[in-house]
Amino acid sequence: MSLVPSNATEISADELGRLLEDTDAATPLVIVDVRNRDEFDRWRIEGRRPVTLVHTPYFDIIEAVDSDDLAAAAARYAAGHWQDQLSRHALVVTVCARGDGSAFVAEGLRRLGYRAVNLRGGMLAWADRYVTRFVTRSDRLTLAQIARPARGCLSYLIASGGEAAVVDPLRHGGHYEDLAAQLGVRITAVIDTHAHADHISSGSVLARRLGVGYHLHPYDALHPMDAVPGTVPYEPIRDGQTWRVGEVTLQALHVPGHTLGNLVILVDDRYLLTGDTIFVDSVARPDLGGQAEAWTPLHYASLRRLLDLPDDTLVLPGHYSRPDEAGDDGIVAAPLGRLRRENDGLRQVLAGEEAFVAYAGSRLPFFPPAYVDIKRVNLGLLEPDEDLARELELGPNVCALAAHGGGAAGSEGGRAS
Repeated sequence: MSLVPSNATEISADELGRLLEDTDAATPLVIVDVRNRDEFDRWRIEGRRPVTLVHTPYFDIIEAVDSDDLAAAAARYAAGHWQDQLSRHALVVTVCARGDGSAFVAEGLRRLGYRAVNLRGGMLAWADRYVTRFVTRSDRLTLAQIARPARGCLSYLIASGGEAAVVDPLRHGGHYEDLAAQLGVRITAVIDTHAHADHISSGSVLARRLGVGYHLHPYDALHPMDAVPGTVPYEPIRDGQTWRVGEVTLQALHVPGHTLGNLVILVDDRYLLTGDTIFVDSVARPDLGGQAEAWTPLHYASLRRLLDLPDDTLVLPGHYSRPDEAGDDGIVAAPLGRLRRENDGLRQVLAGEEAFVAYAGSRLPFFPPAYVDIKRVNLGLLEPDEDLARELELGPNVCALAAHGGGAAGSEGGRAS
């Protein structure tokens, strides 16, 4: 726990993230979440190491005790309700939406002798945390995986010969500009594998700011529910199209199913950026355009096509559902040959179209209403302010088929994937 000094009163989202990834840490970690029940049920902080999670809404804490001293009220509540869940040997991290109310809870716990720190900026800070890891880094090719852990979203920067392409950039486009500057490369192309519904893409804005092309398949330039064409300028991608980035070739493969314009990007004939097609533990859902019956056979044919690629093709997905999908290096990836054996969705593809259609139909998770508006944002049909953008992106994505039949909110299939 050296990341957190013994006299610290708060912790940053990056510091907490590193603690959650430290599976060898000896000090127990407790998270006390004081958000409202609906917010807590929608999403919560998770990590690779075991964590004790305590939840009580903040207003229940302060209303239960008659005191104008909010820290004292929190201390009295904790002494009466949380003794069995807290440990004097643990680091206790308190969490709320913005980091205000939870600061009083942390102070109250410190008065009781607990080692307690508040998450600075709360869940808003946690939601905006990005982590960059390098899949490969050499003079010829650098491939970076940029994750947004709170949403289980993954994006990529491919650099070679002083140039770079960005694939599936997430909402905060400045991260990609900063990374390119650190690597000493110039972004020459921005690509979205599809018109996303689970998160706001910075793709068109980033491309416009940099004066480069924004690339998208034309089938995804139309809102599938509204039947209205988007207003975002883009350069259409065709199946088999290639780009040169320095010494490296990128090839687009059109694989409809999750959306009609869904793509994967093959980098250097070795790395497959699968977007919302194949994940490490699952495959994408085919119903977000409201056409599950029509799109599921397309999805099957696309997955069959991808399964013809070599076993050593490294699958780099656009999402993950659980922290343990990452390897020891923190990178979410797996060879296609391994996924043929272990990925349940791909095993159903190998069993034939009838088996896959039945499998997919029984595992469609709940449909988040915000996805309709997120798609509008990404097509230029809705311009949100920062508060609305954050509200639309609350919680993990649900782009994958559920792990079990009858997927619903709160099930594994309703988590990020």
